[in-house]
Amino acid sequence: MGDTKRCQSCGMEMKEPTDFGTEANGNPSELYCHFCYQNGAFDDKDMTLEGMIEATIPYVVPSDFPDEETARKALQEFFPTLKRWAK
Repeated sequence: MGDTKRCQSCGMEMKEPTDFGTEANGNPSELYCHFCYQNGAFDDKDMTLEGMIEATIPYVVPSDFPDEETARKALQEFFPTLKRWAK
């Protein structure tokens, strides 16, 4: 998905300073977006990989993928490459 800086939890492109989450000290997070990470912690610390995929699908269909099935398959391959979900 390119060289763009992406949230390592949800895959969102982070271009603007306001896109970045914050560390506990208030500094911008280098890894996570403001939807996923604030004050040094994940907003939904109990989120699962599968839950994140399902939560993301409405944001990427139809802009990035033509349908839910295609999006789900692509996200199932992509999300495990993100730091939060890597094993």
